Amino acid sequence: MLFIAGERLPRSDLTYLAFRVAFLETLERIVLSRQVEDGNEVFGYLTEVPFLTAVAPHVQLDLLADTWSRHTSRRRHNATLIDESVIYAVCETAARVAGNEPTVITHSMITGPKSCSVEVDGFLPGELRNLHLGLANEGDFLLISQFEDLEPDESADLKEQFRLDLQRLDEMFDVLGRWYVQPHLAVRLDGLLTERELQRVDYVITEVLQPREASE
Repeated sequence: MLFIAGERLPRSDLTYLAFRVAFLETLERIVLSRQVEDGNEVFGYLTEVPFLTAVAPHVQLDLLADTWSRHTSRRRHNATLIDESVIYAVCETAARVAGNEPTVITHSMITGPKSCSVEVDGFLPGELRNLHLGLANEGDFLLISQFEDLEPDESADLKEQFRLDLQRLDEMFDVLGRWYVQPHLAVRLDGLLTERELQRVDYVITEVLQPREASE
């Protein structure tokens, strides 16, 4: 169970769909990028959060898996700023896809590991956005990028003015330098992907990403 400011993230078909669509869209973009070798590494669902735009796409998948596993856990977990960022980004990504490519949404529902009773219609983008808008977070993860170009003292004053929790901010900086995917990715994605999809994820990470890393 994942709680944001004391409010539980709903265990609903909409939540499942948002996480699933964002993961698969980012995964497909990784594969396409390696196929065309366009050199573009700035993509993925987390680009919805300005401060996290530079997070490596495969690390974005890892962060999504972390948040999903806490959401589906029987234990209570208080959301970190990373969790809040992931939830916001998956909802925005899925809403965009629902608006521009509704057939992608339908395909994600049909091929997934669970039945999903969501109407793919003109209301769906708004419903996906309302999923995160209805949560009681203050959107601190969206404010951080405003401090990047400021002098340290000015930045510190503004952070105090906005009453930002500096300890919570540290994790946002930490993920910017992360490169490797943590162990047990498939376990953390339980219930979100099918067995076949998990095998493809493993192939992309071990066979597609690593050879390129080795050559660099």
